[in-house]
Amino acid sequence: MMDFIIQIMPNVVDRFDVFVESIYETLLMILISGSIALILGLIFGTILVVTRPGDILENKAVYTVLGKIVDLFRAAPFIILAMILTPLSQLIMGTSIGLKGAYIPLIIGTAPFCARQMEQALSEIDRGLVEASQSMGFGPFEIIWKVYLRESIPSIIRGFTITLISMIGLTAILGVTGSGGLGVFCINYGYNQYNYDILWVSLAILVLLTILVQGIGNFLARKTTH
Repeated sequence: MMDFIIQIMPNVVDRFDVFVESIYETLLMILISGSIALILGLIFGTILVVTRPGDILENKAVYTVLGKIVDLFRAAPFIILAMILTPLSQLIMGTSIGLKGAYIPLIIGTAPFCARQMEQALSEIDRGLVEASQSMGFGPFEIIWKVYLRESIPSIIRGFTITLISMIGLTAILGVTGSGGLGVFCINYGYNQYNYDILWVSLAILVLLTILVQGIGNFLARKTTH
């Protein structure tokens, strides 16, 4: 069995320690950046919902400005955005390369996308529930917590699952800027050295990771659906 593995992926076996480390870095990028992006996405998505016309904290200025900012970052091509954010990564993380250099581009590149996903999730709440809560004397923050967020958990999970899957692809793109993970492994040891077994195995790992995230997301969404 081992001889067969060596035969079909010799370059992966030769650099197995680097391969494992790159997988670990990719998982760490997704875990840390995904968690922060979820928090920011929930905050911005909630603000967009409650400040829209006719909602509980209607504020046209906030809704318009925040919406434009979110759309601006969403529209920017990620690879160019990552390059532009190099000085910010250097300032905050002390470096713009390696694992630490990946966090800022991933968070800033993903949070606006997550915000729109969260906005969509919260917008699915029946307006009748909000109006009923208001008639019961609930304040704005009680409505946000007990109605918008609590009742939208399955949709929030589905939206966050989509965000994480998108982030998996972005971690690979960051290999171009030398930010660590499987992207750098593929470029340095696979593409640049014509070692196609490294490219195929890395692709398989990313596909399996995507399937795993989607499966977990679907399971949690079903479990939290009333």
